[in-house]
Amino acid sequence: MYKTPGVYVEEVSTLPPSVAEVATAIPAFLGTTQLGAAGAVEIDQVSTLLEYEQRFGKPKATTFTATATGVLKPLASNIPDTLLWYAINLYFKNGGGRCYIVSIDNHANAPTGARFDAGLKALAAVDEPTLIVMPEAQGLSAAEYNTVCQSALAQCKSLGDRFSILDVKDGDVTAFRTGVGMNYLPYGAAYYPYLHTAIGHAYDATTIKVGDAADATTMAALQTTNTTVYNSLKKQLANQFVDLPPSAAMAGIYAMVDRDRGVWKAPANVSLSAVVAPFVQITADQQELLNVDETGGKSINAIRAFTGKGILVWGARTLAGNDNEWRYINVRRLFIMIEESTRKASAFAVFEANDAGTWLKVKGMLESYLYGLWEQGALQGSKPEQAYYVNVGLGKTMTTQDVLEGRMIVEIGIAAVRPAEFIVLRFSHKLPEA
Repeated sequence: MYKTPGVYVEEVSTLPPSVAEVATAIPAFLGTTQLGAAGAVEIDQVSTLLEYEQRFGKPKATTFTATATGVLKPLASNIPDTLLWYAINLYFKNGGGRCYIVSIDNHANAPTGARFDAGLKALAAVDEPTLIVMPEAQGLSAAEYNTVCQSALAQCKSLGDRFSILDVKDGDVTAFRTGVGMNYLPYGAAYYPYLHTAIGHAYDATTIKVGDAADATTMAALQTTNTTVYNSLKKQLANQFVDLPPSAAMAGIYAMVDRDRGVWKAPANVSLSAVVAPFVQITADQQELLNVDETGGKSINAIRAFTGKGILVWGARTLAGNDNEWRYINVRRLFIMIEESTRKASAFAVFEANDAGTWLKVKGMLESYLYGLWEQGALQGSKPEQAYYVNVGLGKTMTTQDVLEGRMIVEIGIAAVRPAEFIVLRFSHKLPEA
């Protein structure tokens, strides 16, 4: 081996391979942007609203009109036509961090189902995102929206590394349950109702018409000619807030809960920020019909207002509400994280000798990772052996034929922690004894 006399140093690795955990709450937001290329898909990362504005621009100004005396006329709807900027704003206000923006077009063109499909296809090639969020898709027709939701769920199932947060379009629960179909339901969750937010409308004073058409002027012109009306309009505009579908806020909640507690904690019983009220005040009786769907099994998570507590997320179910295995969001997302993390960590074994030495390395690596999760409270059981198991080896998970054909099969069993969704307290009176 050595042909020349001298001192040689050899580094021998004594540490086993380890699992590097993948990120769990990296959402990808699809929609139109001010600076997006017309008819093209552009994908980039941002970590703050300022970064978003620098890369993708600002919101489209809402068209306001006012009477000659300076009274704003009510809008037909407080839901903006192009709402991605507002959604990103709400996401960051609710604890969101780094995310991907998938610009499917610019503000000059109304979003279409075809453009969302193009965005989803481009997103499939990006490995890191773990959540798909499409708040602006609420502007599509019902048929287009249903198709886009189905495509998002299909991508989550196909790639196995992401989860969809969906909105109940126009608050029509029955139509949503019918339209979303029955495929890949464990890979998505839906939230209801829409939200009245504390985020103001963007406006352009040069386009706000004041007065009748014949003698109309602009708000900007009044800044020097009629400061009283101008200041009155400015004050009124400061109190014009947008209404938004809840998916963006929920993406922020997912990120915050994952960061503070872990992906195994259900993203529920958490208050929303920058939200004034939900569109609908949901009662416990009404939520029963959302939580349990006797016909199709599709659970809808409620956002409710509680006196003294605020606006709370009051549901943690996937769309597969009747599925005992994948009923809960945190269980599905925990398995996604474990599957993706272990898959990537096991890549070192590709083309290694398919023998007991490699099997032991993989087994030790995975058991160490799962033990760490159990210590953090992600897995059930008072002992590690009650929380997980890892099997690999000839006669256990592989046949001789598997080894000859180059297949190394690892079997992992995990007992995931499930949320205490129903807390039942039983009281009894102890009667005095004679």
